[in-house]
Amino acid sequence: MEFLLHILAGAAVGFAIGLTGVGGGSLMTPLLLLFAYPAPVAIGTDLLYAAITKAGGALSHNRRGNVDWRIVALLAAGSMPVSILLHFFVIDSGFQESPGFEALLTRSLGIMLIITANILIFRDILRQRAIEERPELLMRSLHRNRALVTWIMGLVLGVCVTLSSVGAGAFGAAILLVIYSQTTAVRIIGTDIAHAVPLTFIAGMGYLFAGYVDLELLLSLLLGSLPAINLGSRISSQVPEKLLQKILILLLMSLGVIYSLGL
Repeated sequence: MEFLLHILAGAAVGFAIGLTGVGGGSLMTPLLLLFAYPAPVAIGTDLLYAAITKAGGALSHNRRGNVDWRIVALLAAGSMPVSILLHFFVIDSGFQESPGFEALLTRSLGIMLIITANILIFRDILRQRAIEERPELLMRSLHRNRALVTWIMGLVLGVCVTLSSVGAGAFGAAILLVIYSQTTAVRIIGTDIAHAVPLTFIAGMGYLFAGYVDLELLLSLLLGSLPAINLGSRISSQVPEKLLQKILILLLMSLGVIYSLGL
């Protein structure tokens, strides 16, 4: 019965991903916490789930020429080392035995859910202002130092994704849309997905080696979500996007407040 419930949970999240493009870490990890899984198990399992489900999207975008591998390399140069260091010094260290370990992970999750909700609210405005270079001085400086800013962005994503499983989707894509405002949105999304695959895989493997991944749970989530993602993608054009976005923002913001405040 529990296995079936997990398949249904995977299907629900997969359907949301297909409809909105958002929902991997943002919805799956909170859902697993509701199933009473410990925070590190929920995050670690979700990270490997994300790596597997995003791999197909990354290959598809690459075949269409929608991946800028230079940007992927710059992001990975920041995110990968940080993720590995976090596993050595935080996740797979003596600290995980302390009461503060789960609190760190759940509050990191809460903060990232709130940030993701705000990104969904303001991403179109941020993108437009970046295209128009407003404020002009800031945008010109940002564009002149794109490589450094992208590497720093990789550092930030490495921390966020490793500690919360959230950030490799809407958050990462929105910031890249600002940094590379003259690049098409579909190419930015493809690039963000391509970077998310190795980052979530490395971070997830760290949790696996530390004993925080439930492989049976992972299998059940994949069984439910993979067909549901396809179904959601097919009917996404027939569903009112603004209504879905408002519901998603409200849900993410509510969950973010709950977890960041430790309620």
